[in-house]
Amino acid sequence: MHRLQAAGGRVLACLAVIALCGSLHINAQSKSAEAGVRVVADAAAHRVDVFVDGQSFTAYIWPESIKKPVLYPLRTAAGTLVTRGYPLEPRPGERTDHPHQVGLWFNYGDVNGFDFWNNSDAIKPEERRHYGTIRHARIKRVASGKERGELEVETQWLAPDGQPLLREETLFIFSAGANRRIIDRVTKITALDQRVVFNDNKEGLFGLRVAHQLEQPSNEPAAFTDASGKTTVVPRMNNAGVSGEYHSSEGKTGDAVWGTRGRWVSLTGKIGEEKIALVMFDHPQNPGYPTYWHARGYGLFAANPLGQKVFSNGKQELKFTLQPGQSATFRYRLLILSGDITPAMVQSQVEQFSGKEN
Repeated sequence: MHRLQAAGGRVLACLAVIALCGSLHINAQSKSAEAGVRVVADAAAHRVDVFVDGQSFTAYIWPESIKKPVLYPLRTAAGTLVTRGYPLEPRPGERTDHPHQVGLWFNYGDVNGFDFWNNSDAIKPEERRHYGTIRHARIKRVASGKERGELEVETQWLAPDGQPLLREETLFIFSAGANRRIIDRVTKITALDQRVVFNDNKEGLFGLRVAHQLEQPSNEPAAFTDASGKTTVVPRMNNAGVSGEYHSSEGKTGDAVWGTRGRWVSLTGKIGEEKIALVMFDHPQNPGYPTYWHARGYGLFAANPLGQKVFSNGKQELKFTLQPGQSATFRYRLLILSGDITPAMVQSQVEQFSGKEN
């Protein structure tokens, strides 16, 4: 009897070991499946999610309310949100200006006379005849990998009457490291059956709206959300926890960056105890290189190579034009870094992105 009980005990012990090994194997498989950069499409939900080692990084979304596809939200390697939540997901203490500035986007303020930049549901119906819409057309490809993930999409730039003016084909490349996240955007725009003119305008082209803590301190009056999501107008901004500062490749800092040319611009600051740097890079092959910077202290951070007249006080004018069937390609990189940034880090990114790295 004792021998049977002992044998039974050994069997149960073996089964327990087998179960434990199986559980460890499943967990290892699960962690292995999550490792690297995963790009997961859900067209029915109007989104494509991007994960790094199982943690959410960003998503490509195309809600009707903001009239264009965007990457939203964006997070650091530590998971900290660096983009403003308003108007999609308002957070206490945020500004409530410019409801069209959501996440990371690409569009322009004057295309054949139509404003694509400022369009959103906030536009009054009687004014919508002046505004263009960028409509998501299809997901062409998604790819996940150990080192990087990719997303290819196609969109249409539509006049207010629904007539397509441009076909846009964009490749997003998402990559990551221990303390950094990187987004490369390669966008090809093609004029369809009519000439398309990007008239000189300050509202463009590759834009990002950052979290309140990464704005530059200011004494200007503004409207903010409270804890219940309601808007409150304050005569002077509360600068507690606000620490952003712009730096350009040409040595400009703070508000002096706006309207100047540069190969890159960084925005550095802190959210809580985390030091954060956002660096946007122009590419030597882009039209208008080196770009002008539409970098505002209230949190708008944008590269605009096409608004040259307004930024140069009339000394230059590009009036970028595509004839029917003609294409142009724009390439930009956004680096999101947790921790201190050094000139060597920036230069390394410049060389990698421009293809000059040995």
